[in-house]
Amino acid sequence: MIFLWTFLAEHTFFHNSILDYLLSLIIFVVGSWVLRLIKKFLLSRLGRWAARRKKELISFLVNCGEQNLLPLIYLGVFYLSVNRLTLSPLWNRIINSLCLSLLVFFGVRFLLSLLNRGLDYYFLKHETDATKRYAFQIVTKFFTVLVWLLAFIVFLDNLGVEISALVAGLGIGGIAVALAAQVLLGDLFSYFTIYFDRPFEVGDFIIIDSFSGTVENIGLKTTRLRSLTGEEVVFSNTDLTSSRLRNYKTMKRRRISFTIGVSYQTDAALVKEIPQILADIVNSLPDTELNRSHFSGFGEYSLRFDVVYYVLTRDYIRYMDIQQEINLKIIEEFSKRGIEFSYPTQTLYLRNG
Repeated sequence: MIFLWTFLAEHTFFHNSILDYLLSLIIFVVGSWVLRLIKKFLLSRLGRWAARRKKELISFLVNCGEQNLLPLIYLGVFYLSVNRLTLSPLWNRIINSLCLSLLVFFGVRFLLSLLNRGLDYYFLKHETDATKRYAFQIVTKFFTVLVWLLAFIVFLDNLGVEISALVAGLGIGGIAVALAAQVLLGDLFSYFTIYFDRPFEVGDFIIIDSFSGTVENIGLKTTRLRSLTGEEVVFSNTDLTSSRLRNYKTMKRRRISFTIGVSYQTDAALVKEIPQILADIVNSLPDTELNRSHFSGFGEYSLRFDVVYYVLTRDYIRYMDIQQEINLKIIEEFSKRGIEFSYPTQTLYLRNG
């Protein structure tokens, strides 16, 4: 046994003894065997358990680990076994480059798998809009290409390749593309501003400047509204994010004010009763909340009364029904008491000269 040990230790090939090669092979074989046992008895059983219990997240992590992390561990075992050998600079560089490339490949693929899974889970729980799904698919593909490009640049840099010219070229090219497509990119970023900030959504009734309508579609570049008169109004997303808009969907109640005028010939006692009459009419209707009712002043042709109340719903048709009922009740109550509404009149006094 001592003779064999001495023989293996003293006979060398390519700067390594036979014993070194054997120990390196043993490390790789034992490490691979342990990983196979882990995969067979731990990961496989965990995957079957997750499939039976319908644990989709655990099943995904097991599959992703088998496809990406397990090869990285095999790579680590291989590197550990080879690292104990004395190799020529050329072989050292080849092995290091190979390990680095595999590390970058499987590492980036693992991170992108987690990202795609997270986005899929978010859309499954929170979004059903096909347009938003399509937009995020485009952005995900763009992000994937960008990550792979950055990983490739890092890989080249670690290999000792001079990448300054490449980075400078990419920077100049990126600036040129950004300048050429600045309008499109502006609308695209405005889309994500609308998506994340959510000033409005599909189905909301909004007013922008002198335009109003119901939001029908929020696209990557434009947003489309259906106006009250039926035509489609198209806005660029940049216009919407840079404009002041009113969103009626978030309205919880509607503030209404109106003014009526009665004749100057109305009796003083009736003038005192009118604010309470108007208040009682508003309070008698459901979905209303009176704010105030006052004799506000003397107009050019009439005694003026102001009423302010709230409609406790954002439904415009419901508001119009309530206002119509108030108007009819006012006519009815004033008619009972002989109160006359005013209208523009002039009185001429003639004097015989």
